[in-house]
Amino acid sequence: MTEHRDVAVGPPDEYVEAEIHRMLAEDPDVAEQGITVVRRERGLVLYGEVESPHRREEILRRVAERFPDVPITSDIGVIRAQAPTEIEQLP
Repeated sequence: MTEHRDVAVGPPDEYVEAEIHRMLAEDPDVAEQGITVVRRERGLVLYGEVESPHRREEILRRVAERFPDVPITSDIGVIRAQAPTEIEQLP
């Protein structure tokens, strides 16, 4: 009788957060250090803020490509940086 064991794909769980953070920080096309990766019961949650919805989608796409078997949830907000509507006058 042969025993079958499930083999984990990719790095061990305790290293996934660090690998994602390093990937986002070191990739010259992303260079994002403000994203926090937290392991939860059902996968990983990415927290932080970025300057555009496009940037958020690019981060999620890259993480999903690199770790396709890891469930990822996004809690990445978009910073709304707009030009001032009034002129600031200093005394």
